[in-house]
Amino acid sequence: MDMIKKTKSISPWAWVPTLYMAEGLPYVIVMTVAVVLFKNLGLSNTDVALYTSWLYLPWVIKPFWSPIVDVLKTKRWWIVAMQLIVGASMAGVAMTIPTDGVIRYCLAFFWLMAFSSATHDIAADGYYMIELDENQQSLFVGIRSTFYRIATLVGQGAIVALGGWLEVVFKAPAKAWTYTFFAVSALFLLICLYHAFILPDPEKLDGTAETRQLKSLKEVLSDIGGTFVSFFSKKGIIVALAFMLLYRLPEALLVKICPLFLLDPFEKGGLGLSTLDLGFAQGTVGVIGLTLGGILGGIVVAMHGFKRWLWPMVLSITLPDVVYIFLAYFQPEGLWIASACIGIEQFGYGFGFTAYMLYMLYFARGQYQTAHYAFCTGFMALSMMLPGMVSGWLQEHLNYLNFFILAMALTLVTFVVTALIKVDPEFGKKK
Repeated sequence: MDMIKKTKSISPWAWVPTLYMAEGLPYVIVMTVAVVLFKNLGLSNTDVALYTSWLYLPWVIKPFWSPIVDVLKTKRWWIVAMQLIVGASMAGVAMTIPTDGVIRYCLAFFWLMAFSSATHDIAADGYYMIELDENQQSLFVGIRSTFYRIATLVGQGAIVALGGWLEVVFKAPAKAWTYTFFAVSALFLLICLYHAFILPDPEKLDGTAETRQLKSLKEVLSDIGGTFVSFFSKKGIIVALAFMLLYRLPEALLVKICPLFLLDPFEKGGLGLSTLDLGFAQGTVGVIGLTLGGILGGIVVAMHGFKRWLWPMVLSITLPDVVYIFLAYFQPEGLWIASACIGIEQFGYGFGFTAYMLYMLYFARGQYQTAHYAFCTGFMALSMMLPGMVSGWLQEHLNYLNFFILAMALTLVTFVVTALIKVDPEFGKKK
């Protein structure tokens, strides 16, 4: 009984913020910090983009093993176990950076980190829905999003800046990033230890135990097959898939190349920023712009509905890409012009990305909504993975300026797939 009273007294404020920090941090390390690390270790843009884009795969196929998390152990167990593996894999990256097989071994640990992080996402979101009632879920939805963004700020900003500062101190990128990843590993393992003690255990709560109907492997596979068939049988599936795969095509090409462009010297067509400067420009100013754009997008849709703001959001996610043509053509010196341009582009992306997220929610409505939304997020990851894999090759064959012109031209694809979709004018509007 004492244990029951103790666990019931634990406020969601004690674990929701840190749980979603732990969800966001490994994702941004795999997707962004790994790009900077491999660039600083001397890989070509083609290899950097190809290798790091493959790391999207766990999030692409995540819906197919999410039922396993539901039927084996508890969500709490999966959270703590995956955080332990993520922290260990960060330490593994640190230990392999000074070795001769650095690229091969680092990629292996990044793959482990990616699969563990994707599994952690499943468990964390499930735990959130089990542990909190509907009122608490609504109350904390903004909190979890905010701390996920803070994790992005820490990853793209503080961690990249720390690596850049240590590069200046040690005059050796490998040594600098070894210390950086050891520091991040220590931080994440502390978060894991904290959650091992602080997360309420639903199985010990009187009357609110996590109910799990244990199923056989055959039943699990049958459930996956059923939701898979029902998803691809939905009305308008072809248009929906085209939208989910192509709406962000320009951004999918840009996301791996932009940090490489900022880091490359002037003679290679880049802006010659240091890693420390990159942490400020893209990881701080850019993330703040992205967050503000997303917040504004949610506000205006709640006021007037999704359909009314669809095309302004399309313009917002496409037209600001022109800043990279400006930067590549003029190659302005100094941090502030680059930071301002990135802030503008990321604000537009954050505002325009709201349309993408809302359309996935709209399309997933109906029976099996949760499973269908999971499939949508898989296609969302695939939409970034496939263009990202070829983006480095394209850039090295076209140079930065022509690559950015191509990305801008491909915004026409975004306009075309948006024109094909149909949405309810009242969807998203606050009742």
